[in-house]
Amino acid sequence: MILEKFRLDDRVAVVTGAGRGLGAAIAVGFAEAGADVVIAARTESDLTAVADQVRELGRRAHIVVADLADAEACAALATTAADEFGRLDIVVNNVGGAMPKPLLDTTPDAMTRAFEFNVANAHALVRAAVPIMLDTADGGSIINITSAMGRMPGRAFAAYGTAKAALAHYTRLSAMDLCPRIRVNAIAPGSIATSSLEVVAADDTMRGALERATPLRRLGDPSEIAATALFLASPAGSYLTGKVIETDGGLVAPNLDIPIPDL
Repeated sequence: MILEKFRLDDRVAVVTGAGRGLGAAIAVGFAEAGADVVIAARTESDLTAVADQVRELGRRAHIVVADLADAEACAALATTAADEFGRLDIVVNNVGGAMPKPLLDTTPDAMTRAFEFNVANAHALVRAAVPIMLDTADGGSIINITSAMGRMPGRAFAAYGTAKAALAHYTRLSAMDLCPRIRVNAIAPGSIATSSLEVVAADDTMRGALERATPLRRLGDPSEIAATALFLASPAGSYLTGKVIETDGGLVAPNLDIPIPDL
């Protein structure tokens, strides 16, 4: 009986940034649990590969090639889900990021762009999705992908860390506005073995230092983030809202040192 609570049979999810990495793992994981998915990213070949995996699991996939730095493109995904599959139950805001830079090299425009990319665009999709979720599925689950750097201090992460901290608190605030019919939670990953960490993972010295600074002594796997997302999206997580799940190997301090000179 307990395993049935982790099923998503015939539910529909939108997953942004789903061409590879965490988004791809989440989309495939949802399909394995019984969901159909709308997957969006910039690169069609990446999306096609993910869609093929979804279809091999017997579920439907609809790909949307879009620049998700554009808020209108994000918002349009909600209508796409309703048009293609007739309902919308789950939204995963996975797109985001910002390059590390020393504080004094981080311009106000760069800070604004980081906020827009990580928070405002997620909000655009949420605003578009909520009426459709209420109308077609009588509620649902929204999951925002934030970061361990949204709660820990680290050099060169002023833009990225501030934006991810804002997304975490947006999760708490929006959960209060949307309860009880829509749950809003977030996942704060630590160092996960995706393409964004290729440079570190390929260097034995850098990878070893990162792993030693992680209490579980290893990088995370994208499937572990997908499993957390499945918990939050499914009936198994039905008594959680407004929470940020720290899937980060036990981090209590940054495990990646960005070398910048002292002032």
